[in-house]
Amino acid sequence: MEDTGEAFDAVVIGAGIMGSCATYELAKRGLKVLLLEQFDFLHHRGSSHGESRTIRVTYPEKYYAAMVLHSWRLWEQAESEAGYRVLTRTPHLDVAPADDAGLRAVIASCRFNSVPHRVEAAGELFSGSFRVPEGWIGVYNEQGGVIRATKALSMFQTLALKRGAVLRDHAEVTRIEKGGERGIRVTLGNGDEIWGKKCVVAAGAWTSKLVESVTGNVLPIKPLHTTICYWRIKEGFEETFSAGGGFPTFASYGDPFIYGTPSLEFPGLIKVAVHGGYPCDPDRRTWTTDMDLVKRAVCPWVERTFAGRVESTEPVVTQACMYSMTPDEDFVIDFLGGEFGKEVVVAGGFSGHGFKMSPLVGKMVADLVTGGEVTVPGVDLRYFRIGRFEENPKGNEKEYDDLVGSHLPP
Repeated sequence: MEDTGEAFDAVVIGAGIMGSCATYELAKRGLKVLLLEQFDFLHHRGSSHGESRTIRVTYPEKYYAAMVLHSWRLWEQAESEAGYRVLTRTPHLDVAPADDAGLRAVIASCRFNSVPHRVEAAGELFSGSFRVPEGWIGVYNEQGGVIRATKALSMFQTLALKRGAVLRDHAEVTRIEKGGERGIRVTLGNGDEIWGKKCVVAAGAWTSKLVESVTGNVLPIKPLHTTICYWRIKEGFEETFSAGGGFPTFASYGDPFIYGTPSLEFPGLIKVAVHGGYPCDPDRRTWTTDMDLVKRAVCPWVERTFAGRVESTEPVVTQACMYSMTPDEDFVIDFLGGEFGKEVVVAGGFSGHGFKMSPLVGKMVADLVTGGEVTVPGVDLRYFRIGRFEENPKGNEKEYDDLVGSHLPP
């Protein structure tokens, strides 16, 4: 596209999973929409690439459980439209000490949202492959799964193209300005100018940088460099740990929070990683593996949980990724405000757990762009406002707090 004076109904900045889902939803509603990406499409510099992401309904926060249930349907609809699958269903298992407040909140959330589940006592689960220590419990649920991340990202970009969206990579945005009656003027690094009646900023780890350069305001979103790890399964246990064999996605509550997937992405390997990382500048990353954290937190957990079933004491494959972390680990989905009013929507800060909800986030963003408010039943934007840290949106939830206190596991 040579003519940079072209006008669109909406310009979406950032072709990660959130920006791509938003573009698809906007195009599906008949809008003329442009998706801009500063690097190559499907690049590995951000947060949306790689072999897998987990999907689970078991959240301590009741609003996320409801959002994931809605997202399941949207994933299935997108797969049906594309004609292929990006999501493999598995069971899901959460484990923690029996008195862990987070896991007790998970059980309360399951009850609140009518999510079928059962509490497992300490011992050996899944044909003896998953060891739950004494004093711990597990919460088992059938609604888990593994999402093929890069394949899913490609799917939504392809569906957006089929719906008439324009996609353009190597298009770094350097300026976003109010443009009077024409809406929002977006300037690219090569000097091109593009106009949109509305604009969406979904730039992942670059969101805070971009917003600060445009408005001077600093969003509560910090990039973190994180490491994904894979362990080799001991010969003879490959089927036990496979997705086809019924092995679950899993999460271990505690400090740190550890999660993983069955053997699916790489033959004979199981993914076990830590939720977290260290602050970084997304333009100046070291790309090194934080083996200190892995050895301190993940390796002992793997040895205790899968002893005698994995060959290696350390991971055999590591991959670099990034989080965009907020202080409370909730998302930012809101109007930028200020001089931009409701003409610019920000979607960021997905804190390492938003991928599973990306089709719903795309729908929420499209709602804000087209109507100014979210129309999805049961979704409350107060949890995701930019200014929420002064508002304490998680307070005054007596009904849910009562559930957490009264429906504890045996």
